[in-house]
Amino acid sequence: MTPLKTISEKINEALEHLAKAEKCLKTSFMKWKPDYDSAASEYAKAAVAFKNAKQYDQAKEAYLKEAESYENHKALFHAAKAYEQAGMMLKEMQKLSEAVQLIEKASMMYLENGTPDTAAMALERAGKLIEHVNLEKAVQLYQQSASVFENEERLRQAVELLGKASRLLVRARRLDEAVVSIQKEKNMYKEIENYPTCYKKTIAQVLVHLHRNDFVAAERAVRESYSIPGFSGSDDSIALEQLLEGYDQQDQDQVSDVCNSPLFKYMDNDYAKLALSLAVPGGGTKKKSPVAAQDGVSGPTKSSHIEEEDDEYSGGLC
Repeated sequence: MTPLKTISEKINEALEHLAKAEKCLKTSFMKWKPDYDSAASEYAKAAVAFKNAKQYDQAKEAYLKEAESYENHKALFHAAKAYEQAGMMLKEMQKLSEAVQLIEKASMMYLENGTPDTAAMALERAGKLIEHVNLEKAVQLYQQSASVFENEERLRQAVELLGKASRLLVRARRLDEAVVSIQKEKNMYKEIENYPTCYKKTIAQVLVHLHRNDFVAAERAVRESYSIPGFSGSDDSIALEQLLEGYDQQDQDQVSDVCNSPLFKYMDNDYAKLALSLAVPGGGTKKKSPVAAQDGVSGPTKSSHIEEEDDEYSGGLC
């Protein structure tokens, strides 16, 4: 059996299911109401057959008819599932914005049906779908999903999605919004007593604040974190104090040393990039190398010798 014949057979199978669905919806003298439930089942079978034949546009239409039938039958959960499947067909057709619209519609139905967890997961899937082509939309979807989880007191799921939103805001250089999002993450991690992650969020805060040229806010973020159990004396707090000191003294070497440490390099990629690109104001100064410092103690360098010669004749020749 050739692949072409197989595809043709699947299409014919789909068309048969569509015909059965239409028959289920017809009314007559003896049948007053359409059989929406049976029609939905036939549309679902047609959609699968079209999908297997890679006829994604026809599969989408069949899923939409399935959703409509379930809506008429007041079966909102199943209608939402069908809208999601229609969205997946649009994804296969590379129509991502339209796909996301259908998944958002499904999410609203899940909420209306009283299944908020499923609604939140649908929004997260939509965010992943659109993330690589529309950062702003993905941020919105992740924030909405986090909000649904938060309303259900599912803080661990909520904070994970907030983290995705924060990273995308950093990637999009929307740093003012990023600091607000990271602070919300930090508060949530504190609430669930995940203190080590609070320390990491403080590092993220400081990096974003310094990229915003707001040293005062960066310093305040560190000071406030000393109220978090275990932060004082931690590797994170020591590194941040060194970072702030180097930044304040415009010592690029010290800042670069801290930002190249494993603590910073192995953060989420968006924050690691902030660390590696952090520059002190005004270009900074270089620390004296240990060799140069030692030479300065044991004897004058060439440059200091020249300066001494200049001083010797500073009053002019007699």
